[in-house]
Amino acid sequence: MKKNFLYKSIKNEWQKFHSKKNNKKIKLHEPTFGVEEIFNFTKQLITTNVTMGKQVESFEKKICDKFGFKYAVSSNSGSSANLLMISALMSNLYSKRLKKNDEIIVSALAWSTSIFPLTQYGLKPVFVDCNLKTMNIDIQQVKKAISKKTKGILAIPIYGNPCEMVELMKICKKNNLVLLEDTCESMGAKYNGNFLGGFGLASSFSFYFSHHITCLEGGVTVTNDFELSEIMKIIRSHGWIRNIEGKKKWVKNYPKIDPNFLFVNEGYNLRLTEPQARMGMIQIKKLDNFLKKRRKNAKYLTSLMEEFSDLFIFQEEKKESFHSWFGFTVIIKDIKVIDRNTLCNFLNKNKIETRVIVSGNFVSQPVVRTFKHRVVGNLTNASKIMTNGFSIGIHQNLGNNQIKYIYDVFKKFLKREHLL
Repeated sequence: MKKNFLYKSIKNEWQKFHSKKNNKKIKLHEPTFGVEEIFNFTKQLITTNVTMGKQVESFEKKICDKFGFKYAVSSNSGSSANLLMISALMSNLYSKRLKKNDEIIVSALAWSTSIFPLTQYGLKPVFVDCNLKTMNIDIQQVKKAISKKTKGILAIPIYGNPCEMVELMKICKKNNLVLLEDTCESMGAKYNGNFLGGFGLASSFSFYFSHHITCLEGGVTVTNDFELSEIMKIIRSHGWIRNIEGKKKWVKNYPKIDPNFLFVNEGYNLRLTEPQARMGMIQIKKLDNFLKKRRKNAKYLTSLMEEFSDLFIFQEEKKESFHSWFGFTVIIKDIKVIDRNTLCNFLNKNKIETRVIVSGNFVSQPVVRTFKHRVVGNLTNASKIMTNGFSIGIHQNLGNNQIKYIYDVFKKFLKREHLL
């Protein structure tokens, strides 16, 4: 890249700001972007071509090329990516559409905007428990949850740890169910050597600041179903046909309406911007290296923390899986022995940030009382993760010394509590 005045200026400002930062703190997330992304973002701003256009199309193509998907429809967040997926599945335009009150089986351990698009479109979530070690949806509970009204399963690989995708696909095939994937936390994760996001009818990814790569905000919904991708493009941009490939049939049926302003479905404005897409194209080149570092850090920390396995449960990566490690999760086996708040406060005081795991057992959240749903089983594991679990950072900016420091702080706490 030619080091012009703009690039050098951005680099100087970056170095000034970041030289003042306290690098000792182990944050949950650190930025994946730097000077190159800011430079390309700014260059696109200078052109004043900022609304969705050629750069967004190029970014979508790069996503398809990278992961082997046929169609990618970008949006302004991972939450919007989920919204597009469900709204298109519910559209009257879709030949295999779902209908109101159809049931979708989902793990109770979930993020809020994995669930809300279902309920906002009149689908009925059926909550089942998760596996305590993998934290993913319990296959046996899925089988028990299937009813005559069941039409789909939403797989949510927690923190980048793949669900048992082959088993889920078998269940869907046997019962004529649609398989969907909320892979917002799991970019680059694989099952049996295949990227997550390509197992089901459609899946979502997030480009939020804390995720594996970022466009500051942003998301994408991917599918191999052309019809579904066209409907998502319509819904993404106001409900008009301007950005789809199959315009001819609409133009023919409505010749008196300007095709640039022909609205055929209810829609939103969920578009990604051109500067974000320029940034994303730089970021996607760095993904493999980020994943390599996250996996290395997770392997090292897991090996160190094995010493405390009598007290904690750490997330298990199955042999079929390639975990992308959004974060490192810790579940206290017995909160009568170790109080979670006391431990997390100790970690935070020692400059190790902590947070709860996704939204915990979502059935425990008060909002659930506002929509129709069904619960199968007692959700014991999801509840335990909610009360006993937390996560810490395992991102690409951590090195061996910081990983060792995390272990040392845990050990210091356990010694203080007379548990070692």
